[in-house]
Amino acid sequence: MTEHAWRLRGGVAVAAAGALLAAGCAPGDGGAPGGGDLQGVQLKVAAKWTGVEQDNFVEVLRGFEEQTGATVEYEPTGEDTGAYLGPKIEAGEPPDVALLPQPGLLEEYAAQDALVPLSGDAAAALEENYTDYWRDLGSVEGEPYGILLKAAHKSIVWYRPEAFDAAGVQPPQTWDDMVGTTASTLSDAGETPFAMCGASGWTLTDWFENVYLSQAGPEKYDRLTAHEIPWTDESVVEALETLAQVWGEEDYMAGGTDGAVQTDFPTCVTQVYGQQDAAMVYEADFVAASAAEAGATVGETAQAFPFPAVGDAAPVVVGGDIAVAMSENEGTQELLAYLASAEAQSTWAGLGGYLSANSQVEPEAYADDFTRQLSQTVLDAGEDVRYDMSDQVPSRFGATEGRGMWAVLQDFLRDPGDPEAAAQDLEDAAQEAS
Repeated sequence: MTEHAWRLRGGVAVAAAGALLAAGCAPGDGGAPGGGDLQGVQLKVAAKWTGVEQDNFVEVLRGFEEQTGATVEYEPTGEDTGAYLGPKIEAGEPPDVALLPQPGLLEEYAAQDALVPLSGDAAAALEENYTDYWRDLGSVEGEPYGILLKAAHKSIVWYRPEAFDAAGVQPPQTWDDMVGTTASTLSDAGETPFAMCGASGWTLTDWFENVYLSQAGPEKYDRLTAHEIPWTDESVVEALETLAQVWGEEDYMAGGTDGAVQTDFPTCVTQVYGQQDAAMVYEADFVAASAAEAGATVGETAQAFPFPAVGDAAPVVVGGDIAVAMSENEGTQELLAYLASAEAQSTWAGLGGYLSANSQVEPEAYADDFTRQLSQTVLDAGEDVRYDMSDQVPSRFGATEGRGMWAVLQDFLRDPGDPEAAAQDLEDAAQEAS
């Protein structure tokens, strides 16, 4: 293994990178609070997860049911969480707990008085188990509303070593290496370089964010996120031009442009590891679970390398899902307290495809080489780590199907010939959503 590729050992494992964002976090017991007797209590939890992610989350919920006697029903929201929850809130029938994939959405719902602040054991668990960075992420004007339950390291490219070996290529260090050497050599050898997840618009925002963070730098990333500079800024156009080096190459994407736009996540993972139609797929650490479901052995037939540097440094982008209370029903705060515990999150860590921001989750939960390498990228990035941009902006712009960033980048994937026009479309959408 080179220093630029991570070898995963011991099954599916993902780094507790979020827990390492603040040095000096002394681990405590972080265990789940006493559940109490909730016999007969029924709760509803809504989240976007499907497939293996849903199965694993339901397994975590089962621990709460066993401890308390409560019954927890899982409701899948689909990818557009806001579109699902909006009508529920209007009808006065929201789930008891929702997992919000965007801090921006949390702020919107808090402003609508659609959320119930954390209290009791839930507030105590947040205080005990999370550092200031993550507590602030789930708070509005100092009031704690959310618990980052599932974090994601979004600066990873997954690949099939068999395809790399057959073409005689190594994991690249830079974007130019990936596009100019790795992808071109794979293509010449008859192997399609990338599976694209273009039907899932959020994956395209992740591509953009990694390129932009590395190319434009953290300060401009923050300014663009806050819309202190327009999306027509030259730095945005430059990032789109960089993306076009992959998105504009029909031969570089499984199924060409049509296939790239029509393939969702996790089908794109299956194209690499189940169907062997491509050599690489870009997405976060949670690809591990989907790769295993597709029949790959994570660490052997499924490996990963850091998203390559476009500018001076490789990017490190993180995301996550925030658990919030949307009702004052009995058991809601107790469930949130359980989800904030090291016990619950260690259970999920053991199931794979998971990253915790809980500082009480012991490193042993991720005891393998891949974990240490992945965690180290966060430590090395230091203050340059950035939270997913599309999740911080208003959800109508950054996280809504058929509009905003999702729609503009899908259109750009279909035809990346005019970066300036795409940048103008992004600016128009940002202004409309503000």
